[in-house]
Amino acid sequence: MPLINWSDSYSVKVKEIDNQHKKLIEIINNLHDHMKNGKGREQVGPILDELVKYTVYHFSFEEKLFAQHNYPESKVHVRQHSDLIERVNNYIDDFKAGKGVLPMDLMDFLKRWLMEHISGADKKYSSFFNAKGIN
Repeated sequence: MPLINWSDSYSVKVKEIDNQHKKLIEIINNLHDHMKNGKGREQVGPILDELVKYTVYHFSFEEKLFAQHNYPESKVHVRQHSDLIERVNNYIDDFKAGKGVLPMDLMDFLKRWLMEHISGADKKYSSFFNAKGIN
């Protein structure tokens, strides 16, 4: 059973960003499945790397749109992105240094952060971008 199920209520009404959010959910669900099934470090590590790489790609995509269209709340939003990357990298550094297995706390954190971020900060730019013809 997936940790996160996509719902149209999460849509920010920008197709490319919705697709990227769905991909992030897919990666998190894959990580969750591997952790729940007791998969080893050799399988979990690459998924964590994929999560960070795709998250950076997604955040960069959003931030380019912010800059191109002078999104008024970009500074706050970009700071949230930086904070998440830093926290996830700390979890990964501990994992790769052998400081125990990744806790399910990480999964709870990722789920809560992503759903709250999409439903809150990301929804705020929905009408802004739609008004500029970005759908």
